[in-house]
Amino acid sequence: MARIVFMVLAVTAPACLGLWTWFWPPALWLLIPVLGLVALGVYDILCKHNVLSNYPVIGHLRYMLEFIRPELRQYFFESDISGRPFNRVQRDVINARGDGEGDTSPFGTIRDIEAAGYDFADHSLAARTVDAQHGRVLIGGPQCDQPYLSSRLNISAMSFGSLSANAILAMNKGARLGGFAHNTGEGGLSPYHLAHDADVIWELGTAYFGCRTGEGRFDSAEFADKAVDPRIRMIELKLSQGAKPSHGGLLPGSKVNAEIARVRDIEIGRDCHSPATHPEFDSPTGLLEFVARLRSLAGGKPVGFKLCLGRRSEFLGICKAMLQTGIRPDFITIDGAEGGTGAAPVEFSDRLGTYINEALPFVHAALTGVGLRNEIRVVASGKVAMGFDMVTKLALGADLCAAARPFMFSVGCIQARRCHNNSCPTGVATQDARRARALNVDEKALRVQRFHAATVQAFLDMTGALGCSRPEELNAEMIYHRQESGPAMTYAQLYPGLGRGALLETPPPDAFAAAWQQASADRF
Repeated sequence: MARIVFMVLAVTAPACLGLWTWFWPPALWLLIPVLGLVALGVYDILCKHNVLSNYPVIGHLRYMLEFIRPELRQYFFESDISGRPFNRVQRDVINARGDGEGDTSPFGTIRDIEAAGYDFADHSLAARTVDAQHGRVLIGGPQCDQPYLSSRLNISAMSFGSLSANAILAMNKGARLGGFAHNTGEGGLSPYHLAHDADVIWELGTAYFGCRTGEGRFDSAEFADKAVDPRIRMIELKLSQGAKPSHGGLLPGSKVNAEIARVRDIEIGRDCHSPATHPEFDSPTGLLEFVARLRSLAGGKPVGFKLCLGRRSEFLGICKAMLQTGIRPDFITIDGAEGGTGAAPVEFSDRLGTYINEALPFVHAALTGVGLRNEIRVVASGKVAMGFDMVTKLALGADLCAAARPFMFSVGCIQARRCHNNSCPTGVATQDARRARALNVDEKALRVQRFHAATVQAFLDMTGALGCSRPEELNAEMIYHRQESGPAMTYAQLYPGLGRGALLETPPPDAFAAAWQQASADRF
């Protein structure tokens, strides 16, 4: 029917306009848009697209509405707590803290506290005041010569290339103002990560950007030359990430401009592949030997690794390798499967990896079970946006936290979710210089600093409200998780821990026995 109506109008409308010009010649100008629509309709009928072929011209309305659908949902149809990955309440609190404004809310909570998945904590009538010094923690085990006194909250891994230069500059300056660390991401150590002399965590991925040979192997001389920079405080070796665990990446040659090529040690205009695994090692023992090598090359600075927890037996294999080799990482960063600042295959993001609140209790128990928990710091990285998020992560086994997307919000991100197509409307996740110039570095740096300070203070305040005088007193018995049915249970009930050295006993605890039996220090 739509095609018939269009064909009738296509024939009659120009004819009617043609007659009208006899009486009013200026009407001739109306033929231009009419003929344009006729041409578009003819093209639509002849094209291979089902909707446009059946509904010429008006079918385009469907795609226009689809194009603005994310904005319509975000601004008009989502509730304050239903948005994903971060809801409006979270974003509003981050923005308020970044602006230095109060984040109080009137008239009680709008959350459904009886809903499955709701987390809450046991408060104490003997509330404490937690000293600001507990907003920091020392990272560096017995094998580290240059331990780092770190903030409990740092900027997680985000690369130059995925983020604009101005976004990196703003975060780096904010980290300098606030006295916390800025992770480079696996894209290499760029000048923007060093511009404002903030503490830097240099992340190395499987492609070893910034310290690689022409064949993509690790260049120890280049790494050593850069790692001694006093601004680099820690080295993080990335094994996998929450958004796309066990997945490599391809940086198209079209995106490899001269600056990106210089930072990443790759060729201009040539596709660059990041493998899914490290070419320098293929076993837990090899991983730890590489960690020791990096620590030596870096002059004894803290070195650790990051992973999204997958097979439990493989992590236990790393624990066995620690016992066999005597080598200890200074820290382990656990990335939650719900994390991810960049683009990733949908099925990897949706289906692979372990949720941070399940991964942390396991990692904490595993390290305790082999008697090494007190030698290694655990960093939680996965949707840490609020003080309560930090309380929860430390109660479940972490020592400190890292956040990525909340710091993106603090420099202007609006969760448009266009990070992968270079059209970020706020200039945060783009290499389009015209878009990126809208991001004012000095102004956004202050927002970064204020958001960090307010969130850490909220964490300390909530820690005191739970009756703890320092974060080390937090434990999984204090945090409740509401189930689909029945009463809420503590995380200690959901994920029972292990006693010190329990995995070294014979037999090991039943919950870990099968994975411990499968674990090997010689293979993943």
